[in-house]
Amino acid sequence: MRLELAEFPVTQLILGKRFRYDSGILEVNRQELLELILNDKRIREASLALALPGEKVRITGIRDIVEPRVKVNGGGQVFPGVLGPVAQVGAGTTHRLSGMSIVATAEYEGTLRSGTAAQRSGIIDMWGPGAEASRFSRLTSLVLVLRLAHGLSELEAHAAIQRAECEAAKKLAEATIGLPPRNVESYDLAKKADLPVVVLIQGCLTDSHRPHSGVSYYGLCIRDSLATVIHPNELMDGAVTINTARGVGYSPRTWDWQNHALSLGLYREHGKRLNFAGVILERIRFEVFHGKEVNAHTASQLAAFLGADGAFLAWLGGGNAFMDVMLTLKSCEQRGIKTVLITYEHSGKDGRDAPLLFYVPEADAVVSTGSRDRWLELPPAERVVGPYDKVQILSYPGAPAVPADGALTLESRDTIIGGLDNLGMQFGTAGVY
Repeated sequence: MRLELAEFPVTQLILGKRFRYDSGILEVNRQELLELILNDKRIREASLALALPGEKVRITGIRDIVEPRVKVNGGGQVFPGVLGPVAQVGAGTTHRLSGMSIVATAEYEGTLRSGTAAQRSGIIDMWGPGAEASRFSRLTSLVLVLRLAHGLSELEAHAAIQRAECEAAKKLAEATIGLPPRNVESYDLAKKADLPVVVLIQGCLTDSHRPHSGVSYYGLCIRDSLATVIHPNELMDGAVTINTARGVGYSPRTWDWQNHALSLGLYREHGKRLNFAGVILERIRFEVFHGKEVNAHTASQLAAFLGADGAFLAWLGGGNAFMDVMLTLKSCEQRGIKTVLITYEHSGKDGRDAPLLFYVPEADAVVSTGSRDRWLELPPAERVVGPYDKVQILSYPGAPAVPADGALTLESRDTIIGGLDNLGMQFGTAGVY
């Protein structure tokens, strides 16, 4: 399966009266895009705003972030199972608008007010220390400001937000159809040399008790399934999406799945230093230890069936889901598959706490992507974009809200969208201990 990803960089974004791309300048028909969004009666109000890197702008109420893409040939369309029927993607040609993002924000309070299923939203600062903490502050952003109908369930709210952002992403990218791209990258897993075989095992925190489990494949929530092999090209066409009613800094956004750093990194080395054999999606956070053991066995067995000599193991989530991750690493190593763990740390405010929640002796190759627990002091903003003029810094029910334009003290990176690096996408320094 071969996918050509054609790049159209965006250096300037204009809200105008037509959809047009020319030499890095993207013009967006404000009225037509809003009409498209408001066709969904679950959205009672919508507006658009721009947020540019370096501006003293704070975006509130963020639920998700997506990169505009459109398929111009090949099977299916972008975001299969969300915008259209389930049809194989990952082949043909897809256009992408690089250097920009659609930031979906929404006013929504939810029917569940506590627990892990309760709605959440986050912020992004486009300047200062907040910008340094988030990869998304480097992107030119078109902000969708949505106000949802009252009384929507969590699943209905998610569906409305997701459809709005995905429709907008596809519509914007359609402006490039028929134009020559700046660059074209080809992605094909055809074996090219006698090299070690490597797989990517991607752990996905899911919860069968939530209305939405957290991660979807072709629009279907991943719940109690065992590990599944997918083609990495499917990620680029939007086959993996998220729960857009919960915007939290420690969970990747749809943009991250479209631009999965580890998958793209393995592709860059394919046929040169290794043979990239594919991606294993692993549902993590089984409720009982027996389930965790079977899950780890299944993931490592799939890796063995793919002929893997080595594996990169990444994960998203927290809590007891990390036990599933470590048991998967152990199972891979016991099969002779050399495994590298990519993980963030829980190391406390000053970096002195135990960095990992659970450990096995086989975890002798670990790459840290940074700490979730470091505090941040954010200066006042000159402008606030989004549905909320007050934000909750703490996530527990009834937590006090503070003015969104004021100085903020964050006790962890959870509030900043993109504040945690799950996949090695941000800049950092490394040390060997």
